[in-house]
This record gives sequence, C-alpha cells and structure tokens, in this order.
Amino acid sequence: MKRLLMMIAVCLVASAISAQPYDFQNTKLDDNKRVQLFIKHLTLEEKMMWMSPMLGTQRLGVPIYGCYEGLHGLALGGPSRNNGVKTVDGKEVPDDLPTTIFPQAYGMGCTWDRSLIQRIGEIEAEEVRWYAQGNIARRKGLVVFAPNADLARDPRWGRTEESYGEDPYLVGQLTISMVKGLQGNDPRYWKTCALMKHFLANSNEDGRDSTSSDFDERLFREYYSYPFYKGITEGGSRAFMASYNKWNGIPMAVHPCLNEVARKEWGNNGIICTDGGAFSLLLTAHHYYPDLTAAAAGVVKAGTSQFLDRFLPNLKEAVEKGLITEADIENAISGNIYVALKLGLLDDKCPYDNIGKDTTAMPPYEREEVKQFVREVTAKSIVLLKNEKQTLPINPQKVKKIAVVGPYADKIIYDWYSGTAPYENTILKAMQDVGKQNGIEILYAPDNQFGRAEDLAKEADMVLVCTGNHPYGTDRTWKVCPVPSDGREANDRHSLQLPDEDEIRRLYTINPNIVLVLVSSFPYAINWSNDHLPAIIHVTHCSQEQGYGVTDVLFGKVNPAGRTNQTWVRDILDLPHILDYDIRHGRTYMYFKGEALYPFGYGLSYTSFNYEQARVQKQDKQNVYVSVSITNTGKRDGDEVVQLYASYPESKVEHPKRQLKAFERVSIPAGQTKEVILKVSKSDLSYWDETRHSFVPETGRIQLEIGASSADIRKVIFLD
Repeated sequence: MKRLLMMIAVCLVASAISAQPYDFQNTKLDDNKRVQLFIKHLTLEEKMMWMSPMLGTQRLGVPIYGCYEGLHGLALGGPSRNNGVKTVDGKEVPDDLPTTIFPQAYGMGCTWDRSLIQRIGEIEAEEVRWYAQGNIARRKGLVVFAPNADLARDPRWGRTEESYGEDPYLVGQLTISMVKGLQGNDPRYWKTCALMKHFLANSNEDGRDSTSSDFDERLFREYYSYPFYKGITEGGSRAFMASYNKWNGIPMAVHPCLNEVARKEWGNNGIICTDGGAFSLLLTAHHYYPDLTAAAAGVVKAGTSQFLDRFLPNLKEAVEKGLITEADIENAISGNIYVALKLGLLDDKCPYDNIGKDTTAMPPYEREEVKQFVREVTAKSIVLLKNEKQTLPINPQKVKKIAVVGPYADKIIYDWYSGTAPYENTILKAMQDVGKQNGIEILYAPDNQFGRAEDLAKEADMVLVCTGNHPYGTDRTWKVCPVPSDGREANDRHSLQLPDEDEIRRLYTINPNIVLVLVSSFPYAINWSNDHLPAIIHVTHCSQEQGYGVTDVLFGKVNPAGRTNQTWVRDILDLPHILDYDIRHGRTYMYFKGEALYPFGYGLSYTSFNYEQARVQKQDKQNVYVSVSITNTGKRDGDEVVQLYASYPESKVEHPKRQLKAFERVSIPAGQTKEVILKVSKSDLSYWDETRHSFVPETGRIQLEIGASSADIRKVIFLD
C-alpha cells in the first residue's frame, strides 16, 4: 500500500509538472511577477516580435492573437471598402462572415444610455471570442480597437462618425461603459482587451499626418484627455492607440505624456500602439528623426509598445547601434504581455475559453434577443429634431399612402470600420411591413430622376425623404470625397449643406407634408428644412435594424428620446479655423457664441416632462447627490434624458459658460412621477491649475443647472 501511495504521489507530481511547465503559469504569483518571469524565457528576437500587434509566443505554449476593429460591432476583415468588401494587409478580400452591426458610434452616443452601451460591448466581446476561438475566421484577435474616446469638437471632422460626441463628460461616461462591456466582469480575466483610439486631439483629417494640435495643459487635462483618463481609471482599459498628429509640436507616437501621464499617473500598464503607418510618418511627414532607426529607438523610449507598421529591421538596427538596449525592449513589451495575461493566454484555462468551441451552438449574431436589442439601440439612438402639428407619430387613420423616397430608403451603407451584418432591414422594407399591417400603401422612388419622386409626392398623403451622407464618400479612392459635405478617414468635410435639400424643396412645393429622415454620420446646416418641414428625425448609418428602428419611432411604438451629442450650427461660418484646437475660441456648446440650429443635448419627444423639487440630497467626500422629480405630463410613456450642468458665477478663473457634469436616461410612464438622482463627482467640479500642476477645487459658489438640454434649463440650485 505504501509503495502504491508513493507511486500515486509521483504520478500526481509528474502530472502537475506537465500541466504547469513554466514558472510564469503560476497563477498564485503577482501579475507583474508573472510578466517578468515570462520575459526571461524569451529570446531577443521574440522580445522584438512582441512589439508587433500579435500577442503570443508559440514556442512557450502561448497562442498568438491579433486585433480587430470594433467601433460599433466586430469588423473581422479590417476597414470596409464597400458593402461586403474588406481590405486585409492592403488587399481586398470578400468578407462573408457576419457580425452584429449596431448604429455608428455617433448614433450610440445619441442614446445617452450607459447600460445600453455596456451591453453593446458585451455582445461584441462574445462575437470576438466566438470567431477568435472557433476556427472560423482567418484572422484571430482578442484586442478590440474600441471605443473611440476622441472628442468631436468640429462637425467638419471626417471621422465625426466614430466619436460619441463633443462633450468630455458624456464621451467619458460612454467610454467607461463600452470598455466594461468589452472586457467583462470577471475579477481576473478579460473577455477582450478594449484599446481606445486615438490619443490625442486627432480631429482633423486633412494633413493629420503632419499637423500639430496646439493647446495648453488645462485643455489637455479638462477636455482632450479626459475620456481616455476615465477609460483607464474607471473603465479599466489598459490600452490605447497614439494618434498621427502632433500635440504642441511633438508627434503623439513619441510624446512624453505617454510615459509621464498615461503610464505613470493614470496607470496604463498595458498597450500603447502607434496608429497604422505612424512609425514611418515620423520620418516622411513629421521629419522628426533623421532616419527610421532613430525613430524606432524614439518610439520605444517614449513608452509606445506596439508598432502598427513594418518596424523589425529598424528596431534590430537600433539595438545593434546601441540607441536602445534589450532592457528597453523588455520594459516596452511588459505591458503587451500583461494584456496577454489578462486575456488568459498565459494560462491553461480562463472563463471564456469555451466560447466558439461548440460548433453546434447558435452563433451570437443569430440569436433573436441580439437582433431585438440592435433594434432597441437603433430606436433609442434616433433624435426627433422637429415635430410640428403632431405630424409624428404617423396616424394610420389619417395617412393612407406614403411615398418613401431618397438614396438611403432601401440600402444600408457600412462605414470605414464596419463589419458585415447577417441581414439588413432597410427603411423601405420596414415601412412596407408596417404599412401592410396598418392598411397604408407604400410608394417608392430611390431618387427624383425623370421627376419620379415628384410624381409620387402628388399621390401621397405623406412623403418620407431618406437622405444624408455616404459614409465613405461614394468613392473607393483613398483621400477622395467627391461630395464636399461628405467625410471619412483622411477626408474632412468642406461643406455643411445637405446636397438633396434642393430636391426636398421641389417636393415641398408639391406636398408639404414631408418627414425628413436624415441618415447621416454628422450634423448638417439644414436651415431651410428646419424652417419649413413639419417633422425631422436623425439616425446614423450602419445598423442592421435601421429600418425597424426608424419605423418604431415613426409609428410611435417607441417614443424618441435620443439627444444631440454635438452642437448643430446654422452656418459653416460659425466655426473657427479647423486647426484651432483652443475650444475657448467658440467651439462646442461650452464656448459657442452664436445661436445653434440644434443645441447640445437637444431632442424632442411625443410626450412632455415637468421638472420639480430639485435639491442637493446629500454629499460625501467624493460626490454630490442631486435629486429632481420628473413627471410625465403627457399621454404617452417615454424616456427623458435628465441633464445637469455646472457653471461658476463667482469664479476668478475662466470656465465654460456651462458644462455637463451628470445625466440619466430614465423611463417614465404617462402621468407618473419619478425621483431622479444625479451623482456629481466633486473631482469634476475642480479645474486644472497649471502653476500647481494639479486639479484645484473651485472655492466660489457653484451653480447647478438641471434641464432637458444645454439650452433648456428647468431648475437651478447652488452648491456652496
């Protein structure tokens, strides 16, 4: 028996050794210790390879995973060139692997709904693991390039579609939610790694590879970097991408703030990567280094840990010439290895390992609850911009024939960073379905060629015009947008005019009962439409449920509560020079001096809400809790987005005229009252003092303004 027990013991020890052949796999050790142990097993060549976007070393049993785009759903094949066509490694390839596609990030921002955004992240993360681990996709990734924490300070920015909005607090809160959704709630492991884009102040496309975004440290702390700071410190992200541009003359890929602020102050001990091709641009566009070998050394020393570019020969040469040491590379890659550890790649198992392994299971994108959720998100993203004489919701008793016209009535266009949806419910398809259910005849013309839209307008009781921008500029040539008001990556907009507004004017002379469905990635100066049309709604591109999201709002199944996440100006002349990054010169609702067409936080409803009994409920060391009673005084159930702004009437320091500090989207049944609690962080009521190099509490009385938009304040209370 003793001999048998000894044999069993020997077998157990041997089994344990076999299951755990490397010291870095000891999960009882501190994460940082495990990272350092792993590095000791790597050769110099392997260490250098860890500076690519591919995480893993097969020799040590660590599988290799790369990255995916994921702004509003998983994009397996990389940036979209056209519907169903992707580019991978510079070559176009068909991408017929479907993923769940939500509205553009700009539309997601219009929901003002934290829980909704977090759920989007959760669904996307499930699909990432499904494809990465299921031996289906050609490319395998667990690092997701999302969310975009950039601020949309100017509606001419070609990548406005990728941002949650112009306000740092709103974008910060939604960034936190998306990061949490993507990374999951397991205490040890991440479902995916959320890599935020693009640090920092990257909101001009024309000349972005060489221009400098110039502003002071206070704007850096309070505005441009704030969403990234929140994504790291509260969301838990440990990864972001440095942008192409300079800040105050220094390219972001090598800016000292990467190490000094993001790593040392905020605690980003994970990935900092260059943008695609940004390494070579340090030489060719910025002319910041004499050659790429010096540039490679500069990137490593700056705290950037990944090259999204061809880099290996220059990195090797930098080591050979003594510009950097092997220790420098070890320090740089430690963050990448930490991310791999959090993804479970260094361990035998993690809670997410089995996702995608069961080939008989229903894919996430085919699940009915996912499809219905996309429909819900789409409807909640819609902003009702105008609604005169109760034009909406459509009354089937009065409207019996509707002409649906316009280029986006029967097509869903993907943007530059979209995946391919498993199906597409267009506005026309949904209108035909709902029309059939309600006894409404639906007419259709894609455009007004040969006057066909005008002919239909004569017959119809109502005209639904579906128009807007093309998300990649209607041209597949890089850096070309034939329509001045279109924009995308590498192309800023040069007009805010809606190209089809003249056609709308013609239709209006025939049938003034027009509802404009503005399908767009950014604001337009639709002054004529706002002055004349009875109803206007805004929805962004890409959602696979665009059609039913729109019809749910048009017919009143969903009471709209989307809110503008950016100031819609009346005229392009209202905007400062696009390269003026000092927002105090008249940018965003915080400093805009004119009268907006649609102010920040604006959106109408089919019901009405009354605000009463606003008060400071309580305070503690970290937060102020403000309560306000909201009553739905109309006849329809609906959501209200309650917004709290702060202003500083007694301050000796320059502040914005008002700034968002809290918000909640709440559902209130008709006739009922709900007490809404708004939590205001006291740290958000401080300002950055450049002389003290720290945030300083405001000493004067603070005015807290509660309302339905930045221009619709209902209650004012004071905080001493």
